[in-house]
Amino acid sequence: MNVPVPAVAEASSASTAQLLAKYTVPNYGRLPLAPQRGDGSWLYDENGRQFLDFGGGVAVCSLGHCPPAITTALTEQGHRLIHCSNWYQIRGQGELGRFLVETVMESPGKCLFCNSGAEANEALLKLARKFGHLTPKADGSPRRGIITFNNSFHGRTFGGISATGQDKVKTGFGPLLEGFSHLPFNDIAALEAAFNEDTVAILLEPVQGEGGIHIASPEFLRACEQLCTRHNALLLLDEVQSGLGRTGHWCGWKPIAPNLTPDAVSWAKGIAGGFPLGAVWIRDRPVSSSDHLALCDVLGPGSHGTTYGGNPLGCAVALAVLSEIKRLNLCAASASLGADIVRTVNAWHHPLISSARGLGLLIGFEINPDALEASGSWKHDDGMASMAVVKALMADGLLTVAAGPLVVRWLPPLNVSTDEINTALSIMRRTLDRMANGGK
Repeated sequence: MNVPVPAVAEASSASTAQLLAKYTVPNYGRLPLAPQRGDGSWLYDENGRQFLDFGGGVAVCSLGHCPPAITTALTEQGHRLIHCSNWYQIRGQGELGRFLVETVMESPGKCLFCNSGAEANEALLKLARKFGHLTPKADGSPRRGIITFNNSFHGRTFGGISATGQDKVKTGFGPLLEGFSHLPFNDIAALEAAFNEDTVAILLEPVQGEGGIHIASPEFLRACEQLCTRHNALLLLDEVQSGLGRTGHWCGWKPIAPNLTPDAVSWAKGIAGGFPLGAVWIRDRPVSSSDHLALCDVLGPGSHGTTYGGNPLGCAVALAVLSEIKRLNLCAASASLGADIVRTVNAWHHPLISSARGLGLLIGFEINPDALEASGSWKHDDGMASMAVVKALMADGLLTVAAGPLVVRWLPPLNVSTDEINTALSIMRRTLDRMANGGK
């Protein structure tokens, strides 16, 4: 029997930029870099130029580019089974769920798998709404109020942008979902004043990533937990960017408030090192004192689902990534390396840096816009000050990510070497010095 050979698409003579401009929707403000391959902390473009990648696909590449742990898992599982329906019993979901429950959370609960951080947060929102129907107000109507915070980011679905405390993601998409209140971050008085009989949940990032690397205070996190406990509301933590070793612990909030117990947690980004996967952990606790239904069993058959989430290939890759983080003790390494970076940059007292802050390898450098403008390297009409610095760093071979208008973010692999960190620090110092002297 002759098996036909698949046709190979003819290569285009157009540049990557031309192809994207002609055939893809312009929903990204793309930088002039066309990556071709990656190796560990390094990314190489179509022209062979190398970049030290401290953006990491925006906190996705936990082990860097193309690590053996991932390529081996992809190859071995790809030869066995890539996808099958969630109507069947996928062992990898059980194994990955066990790791997340027993190793990461160290607390009884159950896991749900999806494809992204936005989907994981959507599951949190649906869990809260379902919980509000099961624990209604005194008049019998469901609770639906969800408190989130200014400068938060919870994804780009309608639920995600409704929950997000940034107007820029909402413009032109109204009307949005009702029931969300956006409060000042770390403001306990505002939180207590906003809590009422309709409040069913608090959703927050322990470390706000997209909003500028703002860290929740221990007192604020404890106040959130106490209010939720007192009023039988849910404490929901968005750990899409800050979880799974990024802040120096499996749980991003534990370096801040180690005894905090959330009701549900969302993950994505670094969970599978670049393979699309999201996950949610839901606590094993009673919905109320009057029944025996557990919170982790609220989303029963037909209430929520996904076609691709938790397929055998995704679970195999995630288990490989998380097992490697555990084997190499990368949570502790992240905590130590991140603290050293923050201390080093703050000790520079550089005129263009107001402060360096972060937890583990989730680090933000706040730009002093007045000093940057006075240097002649940037002016307000040029757009965000953070992007001016990001572009200058890229020109010098270091890839970083903006976090709002004033913050440049570092998100290197958790297994980044000390030599690579020193190289990145050297590039950044040199770039900032040039910008401070009027060069872009």
